[in-house]
Amino acid sequence: MKAVVLAGGYATRLWPITKHRPKMFLPVGDSTVIDEIFADLEADDRIEDVFVSTNERFAEDFREYLADSEFQKPTLTVEDTSEEDEKFGVVGALAQLVDRENVDDDLVVVAGDNLISFDIAEFVDFFEAKATPALAAYDVGSLERAKSYGLVDLDGDEVVDFQEKPEHPKSTLVSIACYAFPRETLPDLDRYLDEGENPDEPGWFMQWLQNRQSVHAFTFEGAWFDIGTPESYLDAVRWKLDGENLVSDDAVVENTTIGENVHVMGDAELRNSSVDNSVIFPNATLHDCDVRDSIIDEQTHLEDIDFAGALIGAHTTISNGE
Repeated sequence: MKAVVLAGGYATRLWPITKHRPKMFLPVGDSTVIDEIFADLEADDRIEDVFVSTNERFAEDFREYLADSEFQKPTLTVEDTSEEDEKFGVVGALAQLVDRENVDDDLVVVAGDNLISFDIAEFVDFFEAKATPALAAYDVGSLERAKSYGLVDLDGDEVVDFQEKPEHPKSTLVSIACYAFPRETLPDLDRYLDEGENPDEPGWFMQWLQNRQSVHAFTFEGAWFDIGTPESYLDAVRWKLDGENLVSDDAVVENTTIGENVHVMGDAELRNSSVDNSVIFPNATLHDCDVRDSIIDEQTHLEDIDFAGALIGAHTTISNGE
């Protein structure tokens, strides 16, 4: 069995934080989202190879990251794009990867920005038991949120209807970016694209596939975060820290109130400030600041400011409200 970790997005909704780094490298607690996925895949002996699919812009970042990591299975595979408007779409990129890497085996596909509370091995168990294409499904608890995802209608655990991004969702059970395909269904990726179907979202492919054969859904409770916006990233950090704080031993914190769910990284400097529900990257400086629900990137200098819901890019200086 093979696995693909999708890491080819440009995360424009998280700019400037992700303009020069893959969002999969954003820290969530003492790890990163993609490391959580790598750890699950590394531990499952059924999975022989893990292909990390990214774009040309971030290829070197991933090469360095994987070279320094403890994981043995991941190898990099690069799609021929460097800008958002050049993307093949997720289905198009996946079809190209299957061809490029000569994949001829059962295949597990997971988005690298998915923070999920179940072990991927549980999903693989389910997939092997059903011997059909499978997806993971989660109840987002909100009809408004459900509009942004693929809506899943089940009979038991079999998918009887699938609607990608419905305008008027009838339920809140949605497909997350975690899929599994038997080897004999991999040629369907090319058939789907040859028919001129939407190459952008795997949900459209699952909808097409479900109309032609049996597809099953692995439902789970707990937590799932699709880290694509500052709000969803901070929600993931909040869930991971669970009211606690993570402050690097190399950080300087003087006369500063640290609230809940705060991550302060190495060599950051906080003086005479208050911080709550925020992520402070390395070498950021906050003097006389009140920061809430914000992401402050590295090498940033903030002085005498009051921020809530801010996203401050690297090497930025803001003082006295300017």
